Amino acid sequence: MVAVLSNTGIRLMPTSNYKARKLLASGRAVKERYSPVFTIRLLDRSEGTVQPIEYDSDTGAIHVGISIKSQKHEYVSEQRDLLADETERHDARRKYRRQRRNRLRYRKPRFENRRASKKEGWLPPSVQNRMNQQIRLFEQYAEVIPITQATFEMGSFDTQLLQAIESGNPIPHGTDYQQGPRYRTETLRQAVFLRDGYQCCFCGRGIKDHAKLHVHHLGFRNGDHTDRMSNLATACEKCHTPKNHKPGGILYDAKPELKPFKGAAFMTAVRWKMWNMLKTSRADVKFCITYGARTKLIRQKLHIKKSHTNDAYAIGNFHPKHKAKTVYLQKRRRNNRCLEKFYDAKYIDSRTGKKASGQELFSGRSKRNQNLSGENLHCCRKRKISAGKRVIRTRHYQIQPGTILSFEGKRHTAKGIHCNGTRVILENGKSVSVSKVIIIKYGGGWITARKGERESESEFG
Repeated sequence: MVAVLSNTGIRLMPTSNYKARKLLASGRAVKERYSPVFTIRLLDRSEGTVQPIEYDSDTGAIHVGISIKSQKHEYVSEQRDLLADETERHDARRKYRRQRRNRLRYRKPRFENRRASKKEGWLPPSVQNRMNQQIRLFEQYAEVIPITQATFEMGSFDTQLLQAIESGNPIPHGTDYQQGPRYRTETLRQAVFLRDGYQCCFCGRGIKDHAKLHVHHLGFRNGDHTDRMSNLATACEKCHTPKNHKPGGILYDAKPELKPFKGAAFMTAVRWKMWNMLKTSRADVKFCITYGARTKLIRQKLHIKKSHTNDAYAIGNFHPKHKAKTVYLQKRRRNNRCLEKFYDAKYIDSRTGKKASGQELFSGRSKRNQNLSGENLHCCRKRKISAGKRVIRTRHYQIQPGTILSFEGKRHTAKGIHCNGTRVILENGKSVSVSKVIIIKYGGGWITARKGERESESEFG
């Protein structure tokens, strides 16, 4: 599908790739833009008749299904996978900012200027970013396609009820919503210790054995750092070591019993704020809202499988027989704020004779002003194989993964760049010189996801 604009900027009905190539070759049209869809501008036409077109979206925290269709054709069928590590990215940015501040001089933290969280309708930056991206997708398509109606699936979920069903506990009623697992406890740390009886969940040592207790995140292996009770466990100082966090350790294979309900919590938090922002975005579009139960019934009547793109297809009034090919797009991180990387030194372990890093053979101290938190393995460093080093990134290259290039008259997609930016790797694995390629389109924030790189399907995602 190719979007079409008139010479005055009026949005016309989309056309096929074949007709677009004919118009460009004859000089009747020129290229307008590449995103969110390839768009051409007619030079000999100022107006035209348009048909009703729907924009249907299966909203979610990570996976977003989009379907743009008319009564006869489906023009766009996409699944957009948003970034799943927004919280970790914001935490890393805060860490780097704090390091820069401390290099200059010590400045005492001030809290009288923290006004953002006190505003009405404030959302965390990670949640706000995901909501804004879905709104921005609709606005980008509405700029080039004459959309007349937009329908969004937005549901409200009871996370406590979902947790009770998942764990097999009784369904909460009345005061059960106020008296949760942290009832009559001042801190989260105290609630975890009280639940586990002030004993280590891995070795059984407790305060009677003079053990120093820590709160361990069970889902750290999968990037789950949420502070829900099911994801936390009590661990003593002998178990909570960097060695046990690595493959083969007792903490590495530990997993939380209940899965997180991030998608359900996200939709519950942003549904009405997102809906109010969408209604005021475009005055020429009729906005509608639907729910997952109705989408499920329509999908079953159409006899199509469960997916985010099929849910978007089932939403709305139009269900054309001519369906578009589904495209999977994934949001990528364009800039890495970590300018400095550390590569640990390698040693020969005197006990096994195998290679080990300096972090594995360390003294066991977690802080300089504390006693040993584990076994002192510094004496096991028999021989140093390679020294540790710090690498500082000083350049930002124009060619990024996803950049469309022209090499020897053929169209290619850049996979990466190496040799200090002098050579580029094409999608077929071939390495060519940067001076021999022509940049057609810079790589944006969205790249085509391969089959093995797609995010897994989730119920609320």
